[in-house]
Amino acid sequence: MNNEREFRTVRGYQILDAESKALTASMEDYLEMIYRTCGEEGYARVNRLAERLNVRPSSTTKVIKKLKDLGLVNYQKYGVIKLTEKGKALGSFLLKRHEVIEEFLKILGVEETRLKDTEMIEHDVSLSTLRGLYTLNRFLRETPDVMKQYEAFRIKLKGSDDFL
Repeated sequence: MNNEREFRTVRGYQILDAESKALTASMEDYLEMIYRTCGEEGYARVNRLAERLNVRPSSTTKVIKKLKDLGLVNYQKYGVIKLTEKGKALGSFLLKRHEVIEEFLKILGVEETRLKDTEMIEHDVSLSTLRGLYTLNRFLRETPDVMKQYEAFRIKLKGSDDFL
């Protein structure tokens, strides 16, 4: 049977994806935040990351050590955290992935749950779907007349019980 037609539970797909990934979703979140923080401040610190991710510094230290073991960050205990070249490249990709999904959800009109939805989607989206979202976002940005038509249509349907 074709793999595209072999249905699985969400957890089943996550397990398959995890087998091909070196980073967990949590590690990706840390690396993305390190990339953001280093872009803003030039470096990151454990306490600042913990604060920004709403986790404990002890948890942050554990993940930073794993990222260091993978060659993604340079870190000395109680020191600053800086990205390696490999870490910068991956962090850049993770931030772009986040931004593409967030922009797509914004286009859809998602407001209250946009950040949460972005965080939930970004770890499980395939590269081909991400490319498709990027292309659609860019198309809509570069064709404001189409975007205006979509907006008007979305607003028209908003009050209806057409779907949900």
